[in-house]
Amino acid sequence: MKNLEQFTLHAGSVQADITNLGARIMRLLVDGTDIVQGFDVPELYLPENHLSDFGAVIGRYANRLANGRIALDWDIIQLPRNNGRNTLHGGPRGWQYSVYDVVSVTDARLELAMVSPDGDQGFPGTVKVTVTYTLSDDGALRIDYHAETDKLTVINMTNHSYFNLNGDLSSCIHNHLLCIDADRYTPVNKDLIPLGKHASVKGTPFDFRNAKAVGRDIEADDEQLHIGQGYDHNFVLNNPRLDNPSALLSSPATGISMQVFTTAPGMQVYTGNFLDGVAGKGGVSYPVRSAICLETQQYPDSPNHSWPESTGYLYPDKPFDSTTIFKFRRK
Repeated sequence: MKNLEQFTLHAGSVQADITNLGARIMRLLVDGTDIVQGFDVPELYLPENHLSDFGAVIGRYANRLANGRIALDWDIIQLPRNNGRNTLHGGPRGWQYSVYDVVSVTDARLELAMVSPDGDQGFPGTVKVTVTYTLSDDGALRIDYHAETDKLTVINMTNHSYFNLNGDLSSCIHNHLLCIDADRYTPVNKDLIPLGKHASVKGTPFDFRNAKAVGRDIEADDEQLHIGQGYDHNFVLNNPRLDNPSALLSSPATGISMQVFTTAPGMQVYTGNFLDGVAGKGGVSYPVRSAICLETQQYPDSPNHSWPESTGYLYPDKPFDSTTIFKFRRK
């Protein structure tokens, strides 16, 4: 196996510690306050030590694929199943466990590359991937994803950081204020697979068009919340652009806020409903709902649906490019 490495980027008030194992963000400090869960050293992210997605770049296909199947050129491809009947986050050994090569590194920028071979976790096509992290003096962390293939396959890349802006990574995130520029979300079945149609957020606990506390409606008597044991749903972003914030998350406890800008069509909001008290950095326990993930991505199970804005396919003559920016400030 390639050597595991760790890099520290810094610019302005933000510092990011990143490992080449899964291109993971290990630490993300805003004015010295760490706001992401994870482990102390790269070795603890190895699958034999912890099966986790903390801070990782997810691929080949983030989120769930129904019954572990995809249709390509009229062929049905059966993938390994690792989430009941479904394939989740690229399978049992998705890209979060791949060791990337370091292309270049400076004080504020890190470019990583990896080749996923044909048949990796059952997915067809040899896919070449680059992930670039860039910090800027205005408090922004930019993530650029690029992928290209030699044959038709599927792609969905995201960063799976578990955010807690409270200054205490074990604290409940119900107090976080969240605003999402989304009029619709994607209801799911009991296996958290999209039902096929988007639904209006109006009049539901999924309406974050005006900022509200994450915990305000999370215990509401709502079938979708019961299924996810909280929020674990895709939001259909109204106008995803790098000059238009798609989400705003803030903590009254610290005054730290995070704007999310993206070119991705959707954002999976996951409120740490299945965190189980694993010991993280400094031995601190991460209990249920002690973090929130804002995963900018293609819609879940896109290859098995007919959503024109999110097909989930990757073609040999059309590389995949996506960018997400997290911009931080502190009052």
